[in-house]
Amino acid sequence: MNVTDPIILFFLLGLVAGLLRSELRLPASIYEFVSILLLLAIGLKGGIELAKQPFADLLPDMVAVVAMGFVLALLAFPVLLYLGRFKRADAASIAAHYGSVSVGTYAVAVAFLGSRQVSFEEHMPLLLVLLEIPAILVGIVLARGLSRQTRWREVGHEVFLGKSIVLLVGGLLIGWAAGPEGLSSITPLFFDLFKGILALFLLEMGLLTATQVGGLRRHGLFLVAFGIGMPLFSSLVGTALGLVLNLSVGGITMLATLAASASYIAVPAAMRISVPEASPTLSLAASLGVTFPFNVLFGIPIYYALAQWAHTTMGG
Repeated sequence: MNVTDPIILFFLLGLVAGLLRSELRLPASIYEFVSILLLLAIGLKGGIELAKQPFADLLPDMVAVVAMGFVLALLAFPVLLYLGRFKRADAASIAAHYGSVSVGTYAVAVAFLGSRQVSFEEHMPLLLVLLEIPAILVGIVLARGLSRQTRWREVGHEVFLGKSIVLLVGGLLIGWAAGPEGLSSITPLFFDLFKGILALFLLEMGLLTATQVGGLRRHGLFLVAFGIGMPLFSSLVGTALGLVLNLSVGGITMLATLAASASYIAVPAAMRISVPEASPTLSLAASLGVTFPFNVLFGIPIYYALAQWAHTTMGG
């Protein structure tokens, strides 16, 4: 995927329009609708394929990916605390964002591989859901310790019953229960229009990214360096894990992308509840202002090339 791909051009349109302070805005109800369609489409696709294999066969991958989410957040924290010299709460919050995952980045990677007719393991949406959770727990513990004052019930509700998790898991279950024949009547909406839905989503993401530029100006070059360096490092971790799990080139690319992405939906909501003293501007400036556009424009092709090299050199 290059910068002339239509969905990338939609992102660049939103970014440029936002930077130029255009009046262009996607109505909130439309953005909500597009987000719901995107999340359900990802879940439905995964659910159809999950029905084809025993759930027990997926357990090693599931455990490994959850462990990766913990590790990435734990590795990011000391870098932010000691090199970035952020306050403990801010370092923990940003680390949680980078141990978690971006559904938008995942969707772009799906389109990227689809345009090249590269297949990947069908249980990736399940791994996407799992990666939302561990980094949030790590971020809370790093910021507060195991404190009784932490509102675990509210955090649990936000994590497990948040919009993205409910829609992804719901889509997985519906796709698993109905199968491809049962879903044939809704295929035009959720599958045939996937790239069009993604294009509108990326238009809004471009506009949102532009709003974080002010945060980058105020907080210097460290967030820019971290927002690019951390995903590159994390993609190496994801690539190595993909090799260990014996994934295909497409699967390794997807796992590297999941590792390299940073949350801008689930984690900010959870941190707002549990670590309210952490600045959301810092976290979103890095994850949405730097890492998301880097991954969309440059990162995913890099991770694909890395997966090809690793699979040929060490996995073949």
